Amino acid sequence: MFSRRRRANVEGGRQHFHKVKVSPEEEAQLLQLAEKQGVTIPRLLVESALSLEASETPTERKQAIAELFAVHTLLARVSNNVNQLARHANSGDEFPAEAASTLAYVKKLAVRIREVVDGIPT
Repeated sequence: MFSRRRRANVEGGRQHFHKVKVSPEEEAQLLQLAEKQGVTIPRLLVESALSLEASETPTERKQAIAELFAVHTLLARVSNNVNQLARHANSGDEFPAEAASTLAYVKKLAVRIREVVDGIPT
């Protein structure tokens, strides 16, 4: 949603080129990190180097934001289901059997929210 493998083009292009040699082990690590973040190795290297003072790269921040948007959408859906269950319970009818599965989903979503928030670098 927010990501793109390559960096955005800049006016006038990029004038400087840097060549970096790595060992096979380093190449494997770079490939793994780039794949995990959904970016190219050059973008990974540039973002990592230029964000040394920050605790995360711009790509990691965008991924965290996208994940939080997804969790927000899920939370809105669950809230709607809980409201429907409460309305049903308040009408005096028997509590619906699907309430247990909805509450289990709420607990699962709460765990996912905690994992997303804990995964955001501070």
